[in-house]
Amino acid sequence: MVAALGTAGPSAVPVVDIRSLFAPPTRERDATDAAILEAARSVAFLIITGLPAAVPLGPAARRELLRIFGLAPDAIRGLWRRKFEPRNPNVYRGWFPLQPGNLTSKEGIDLGADVAYGASVVRADDPLQERTPLPAESDLPGWRTAVAAYYKAMSDVSATLMRSIARSLGLDECFFDRAFHHGLSTLRLLRYPVRSATELATVDDPALWTGALDGRNYVTGAAHTDSGFMTLLAQDGVPGLQARNRDGRWVDVPPLEGGLAVNFGQVLERWSGTRIRATEHRVVGRGEQRYSIPFFYEARADADIRPLPMDDAASFEPFLFGDYLWARITKFVEFRGMQAERTPRRG
Repeated sequence: MVAALGTAGPSAVPVVDIRSLFAPPTRERDATDAAILEAARSVAFLIITGLPAAVPLGPAARRELLRIFGLAPDAIRGLWRRKFEPRNPNVYRGWFPLQPGNLTSKEGIDLGADVAYGASVVRADDPLQERTPLPAESDLPGWRTAVAAYYKAMSDVSATLMRSIARSLGLDECFFDRAFHHGLSTLRLLRYPVRSATELATVDDPALWTGALDGRNYVTGAAHTDSGFMTLLAQDGVPGLQARNRDGRWVDVPPLEGGLAVNFGQVLERWSGTRIRATEHRVVGRGEQRYSIPFFYEARADADIRPLPMDDAASFEPFLFGDYLWARITKFVEFRGMQAERTPRRG
């Protein structure tokens, strides 16, 4: 049920077969719950396998979602965020182009809950809940349907993992459900291009170069912890994702076909009373183009995050998740300078 990949010993990334989570309660499910919590409080990265057959994983499913990178430049520009194309109305959702000269070098698109649940989850007064700009159906026939199916499948897997965590924390297994119902989860499609010597020379950051992955390689995704709760990541078979373990060393998170890499975010660390850790991670390049598909499982904008029932009520000041998320994500390069686009909903 539990194996390990990566560096041997306590630094290894555990692989947990979670098929028992989709079945009635058994001792095996209890053991799976325990394995997930142990990974969440130690390495804080794991790879899950044993997913239902309906979850669209594998090369064909990835190719279908990643077809968007083959769009004509003009079609892609129509999806750019207003930060990059002032004529476009979208602020939070949509495309972010490459930002030369930065430690992070990636491009991609952020897709919101409306791709799966429609206009009922869109609000005109909150950029976190704005409509997602999408390519025309005629440009990518069938792509929207594939995106909706993938989004819903990742939401279901994430909710199943959160119920496992709730049980392990001694809570009712549905304790977290309402906070996440039709929340702010983001499906992100990413491309990390090969960085040329000329482009690398424009990056003035000592963290650029690393000896990881059997040579002197460059960072293409800056080290960070995720903002929210949980991230499910489908990798394309090209290595490069690394997590910082408890002794400060970088550990490879290998791509495993049929599995998803899982890591946890800062809000879940705080909400769980630090029983679950948010782990720093990065992406290292070595001369190969890399694609990845992260799904960020996020709560509703109005979700009131406060200490758990068994914790000291004064351990942290309650906050609305949407307010926290906006303050946090506007520190990332693709959102930098957008702080004033949303005002806090709680004074």
